[in-house]
Amino acid sequence: MGKSDCSKLHIAMFPWAAYGHFIPFLHLSNKLAQKGHKISFLLPRGVQPKLENLNQFPSLIQFFPLLLPCVDGLPPGAETTSVVPLNQQKYLAFAVDQTRDQVESIFKVIKPDIVMYDFWFWIPDLARQLGIRPITYVVVSSMSAAYNTTMITKETTVEEAMELPPGYPSSTVRFKDEEAPIVLSMARDFGSGLTFYQRINTTFTQSDAIAFRTCREIEGPFLDFVAQGFRKPVLLSGPSFPETKTKQLDDKWVNWLSKFEPGSVVFCSFGSQSELQKDEFHFQELVLGFELCGLPFLVALKPPQGCSTVEEALPEGFEERVKGRGLVYGGWVPQELLLHHPNIGCFVNHCGYGTMWEFLLTDCQIVLIPEIGDQILNTRLMVNELKIGVEVERGKNRQVSKESLSEAIKFVMDKDNETANKLRANRAKLKQTLSNRDVQEKYINSFIQALQDLVKK
Repeated sequence: MGKSDCSKLHIAMFPWAAYGHFIPFLHLSNKLAQKGHKISFLLPRGVQPKLENLNQFPSLIQFFPLLLPCVDGLPPGAETTSVVPLNQQKYLAFAVDQTRDQVESIFKVIKPDIVMYDFWFWIPDLARQLGIRPITYVVVSSMSAAYNTTMITKETTVEEAMELPPGYPSSTVRFKDEEAPIVLSMARDFGSGLTFYQRINTTFTQSDAIAFRTCREIEGPFLDFVAQGFRKPVLLSGPSFPETKTKQLDDKWVNWLSKFEPGSVVFCSFGSQSELQKDEFHFQELVLGFELCGLPFLVALKPPQGCSTVEEALPEGFEERVKGRGLVYGGWVPQELLLHHPNIGCFVNHCGYGTMWEFLLTDCQIVLIPEIGDQILNTRLMVNELKIGVEVERGKNRQVSKESLSEAIKFVMDKDNETANKLRANRAKLKQTLSNRDVQEKYINSFIQALQDLVKK
């Protein structure tokens, strides 16, 4: 876009206090700044130093740190979900809600055209008072948003919670009956007297438009359903992939992976927030599943609850039995770089939305073990609609057995299996579309045009 094309926008970004939200909001900020638009990024004070290296346009993207107040129930100094258990995140939401006055002061000074936000139900009201356009930016799947169009209150029954909204565009993508407790947990208080569902629905219903980090090729019917359900424009930024990094994989990983054949290694990572229990699903059963599959494996997991290292949690004799074939690692790993190594052939993960976009650009077979609400729906999208991966079968109390994990891995890695090869072909076709630079460019340009049209109204 040349300078003469259109007026430049000033957009405030205000994501939920989680790295799975900060990072995609910042990726989008970089895409917008690349086209000459100005970004003001609001975030908790302690988070700024951790994100500065991802800011590719410091002259156009400015951080505005917020001081979170002390709130009963919230660990001292906690500013993000990475240090707050799921059942305490309502206190984190409440703490950020208390920054409204700080946000208002910032907005009065910087005067943005648009504010893009996700969890902050009070933003639309504040924005309109100041002549700012409020737009929800959703960094989870539109399928979850479509499911959320049924308002779930504290009084919701299990049967009501499990019903699909009328007209929902799929009969295969849904929660299973044994997942009812997960759905109902979203109907509990999530700070400031709102349930999680009420908070999300208010952000949707009060916004001028609903923007998604996705593309029609993946979620088209669900996007149409959201547009109809909320009677609002639905804008698509595309996946907003970051620019390709020139970073190389560390020698320690290259040397270890080089011992194996191309496409033969199973890689497992559940992200920074998953903490497994040592006995029930979990940790030990999981690593025994990798041993049982008979393939080389690299498993990156946080030490389970009550353990300071992964080594002390491993089953007796495990390290000796898998020596030279398997590695369980307790520290941070460069997930994206590992996924692109030619010797990695299968990726076992929880299907968080950010991780989903990473594996869609790889050549790996996909095995999914979702744990929480949106991961479950993302998994159903990948498995039932797009048919590019498999979900591990669960037993009683949603337990994953070593046998079911091993079977899922062996199934997708069987080069003679027609169904497994079909999954591979489907994913390869999708990767080709998503990695097309022209497709990405078209999405971001259309997105900017839609934002400019909204501001002009």
